[in-house]
Amino acid sequence: MNQSAEIRAREGAGAPAERASPGAAAPVHVPGRDRYLDLLRALALVRVVVYHTFGGALLSLVFPAMGIMFALAGSLMARSLERPAGTVLRSRTRRLLLPLWVYSATVLALFVLSGWTPGEQGTGPWYRVLLWFVPLADPPYPESLGDGGAIDASWPVQAGEILWYLRAYLWFVLLSPLLRRMFRARPWPTLVAPLVLLLVLEAGIVPLSDAASATLTDIAVFGSCWLLGFAHHDGLLRSLPWWFVLTAAPFAMGLGLCWALTHPTEEGLDLNAIPIGQALWSFGFCALLLRISPSWQVLPRPLRFLDPVVTLLNNRAVTVYLWHNLLLVLTVPLLDPLYSVDLLWDTAPWLLEGLWLDFLLTWVLVAGVIVAVGWVEDIAAKRRPRLWPASSRSAAPGRQGG
Repeated sequence: MNQSAEIRAREGAGAPAERASPGAAAPVHVPGRDRYLDLLRALALVRVVVYHTFGGALLSLVFPAMGIMFALAGSLMARSLERPAGTVLRSRTRRLLLPLWVYSATVLALFVLSGWTPGEQGTGPWYRVLLWFVPLADPPYPESLGDGGAIDASWPVQAGEILWYLRAYLWFVLLSPLLRRMFRARPWPTLVAPLVLLLVLEAGIVPLSDAASATLTDIAVFGSCWLLGFAHHDGLLRSLPWWFVLTAAPFAMGLGLCWALTHPTEEGLDLNAIPIGQALWSFGFCALLLRISPSWQVLPRPLRFLDPVVTLLNNRAVTVYLWHNLLLVLTVPLLDPLYSVDLLWDTAPWLLEGLWLDFLLTWVLVAGVIVAVGWVEDIAAKRRPRLWPASSRSAAPGRQGG
């Protein structure tokens, strides 16, 4: 798929308050973790795994997970930037790169053991392999490895394309100090600027290399969602009357849907392959979610049974996102023996005909990876390493934005 496809997944206590954007309400500071944002992030991660398992264009409409993840990250980044920018950039890049290095070292070792040498199969100069560790552009990977036996030979693509999100996230982090100043000075023009950039890119007015086009397109598609996070943190969204948000957000979503309907791709109406449709739909959807923003310090009682899962997924978000796609590929050879069991075909054929076993086994494997290497996220955040941080007590106050 192209770069638009998903397959290609608070600190500041004691810091001086930021000057609010012109026309915005004063920033809303909620002590500790915001469980509403935590719940959204957990749902987005689960939706990403569902999408990569089952596919389905409808999922990109029902819950645009990637736009939501960028919007949440933007809100937390705005809070973090109440501290000196240099400190925030070091913290954010460390928390992103350390778990990535573990993943990348593992994947590259598997590539080499499978017979790949950097620079082969048109992947460019060998030193581009460094992009696996500092993802400023798409890293090189072979199109296929192996003989296509138990594991599909295209597994390297599944392992490499997933990094588009980390590449875009890293660029957003690096650009955030500048974007923050721009947003505080001119919030509304800054908020819509990525959408204007996207229109320019899609019109092909400016000739760009494939690498630059992929990076800029992702920034343009999800930039307004990231900046919506700024607006959420500053109270700008909350200062808007409900009638305005309930008019403007569905209008943007409607424009995105109309664009998708008139510009279908090979994936049909999957917004992940339609940049303008994705940008507008995600922008409107995120505006509604962040305008609601009840700022829960604890989950409501009917949802409290989800607390351990929400806490775990938030504490291991990078690990889950990075590893799930590769683990999904691994479920095929692990489940293959079940297809020769006649009893299963006689008693539960629906179980073998669908992908539910793959989905469930993926989460089992993800749990194993969380125990094995998930603690690297704690090291990256300068916390005490934990094997299974599912207790709400492990979500320490003041550590959400880091």
